Amino acid sequence: MKIDELFSVAGKVALVTGGSRGIGEMIAAGLLANGAKVYISSRKADVCEATALRLSETYGGTCVALPADLSNLEGVEHLVSALSEREDHLDILINNAGVSWGAPFDDFPEKGWDKVMDTNVKGVFFLTQRLVGLLEASASAAAPSRVVTIGSIDGIQTPAFETYSYGTSKAAVHALTRHMASTLARRHILVNAIAPGPFPTWMLSTGVGGGGDVDNTDWDAVGDRTPVGRVGTAQDIAGLAIFLCSRAGSFTVGEVISCDGGMIVG
Repeated sequence: MKIDELFSVAGKVALVTGGSRGIGEMIAAGLLANGAKVYISSRKADVCEATALRLSETYGGTCVALPADLSNLEGVEHLVSALSEREDHLDILINNAGVSWGAPFDDFPEKGWDKVMDTNVKGVFFLTQRLVGLLEASASAAAPSRVVTIGSIDGIQTPAFETYSYGTSKAAVHALTRHMASTLARRHILVNAIAPGPFPTWMLSTGVGGGGDVDNTDWDAVGDRTPVGRVGTAQDIAGLAIFLCSRAGSFTVGEVISCDGGMIVG
C-alpha cells in the first residue's frame, strides 16, 4: 500500500474537543491540513470561533466552532445536539478537553478534585456514549470510526507537580479507554489513547513557570529534561493521531501510546 492510502483522513468528519488551543488545536490542524472536515469545541465561545476561523483560513478547509462546557451533561448534550444538526455521521472523535488543578497536598480543595474529574473523565465517557449513534452511522468492519482520548504520562508515572486530581484523572482515562475499546470494537468503533509528555501548551506553561505565556516560556529548558532533548511539536502529536485515525491504525485497539520524547523510559 502507498503512504497516502495508509494514512489518509481525507473526507472524514472529525470532532476535536478542547480544540481551541494546545494539543487539541495541533491535532485539529493536522486533520484539517489532510482533508478532514473538523469541528472544534471549547468552553470559551469567542476563543473557539477565532481558532476555527484561523485554522480554516490557514489550511483552506472547513473548521467549525461548537462551544460547550463538557464538565456536565447539559454541556455534553448541547454539543451532541449541535453536531447532530449539522452531520449525519462522525468518523473521528478526539476527546482532548481537559483541565488541571495544582495545590499542596494538605490544602488541595474538593473543587479542584471535582472540576478535574468532571471534565477529564466524566466528560469523556458521556460524550463518547452520546455520540455512539453518529460514530456507528457510517462505520463498518472495513472502515471503522475512531475515538482517541488524550491522556497523559502523568497517568502512567508520578506527576512532577502537585496536581493530585490531574494524574489520577488521566490514569482513569487510560483505564476507560481500554474498557470502551473492548465494548465498542464490536460496533466498528476503535478506541485508543495518546499519553502526551511535554508540549508547548498553556497548561504546561503555567506549571513550569511561564505563567501561561506560551510564546515566552523557556521551552528549550523544558525539553532538556527529555531524553530526545526537546518538547513535542504539532507534527509529533498530529502524526500519531492521524495514524490512529487512518487505515494504518485500523488493527490497533485499546492502546495507550505515549508521545513524550522518551520521558517514561528515560
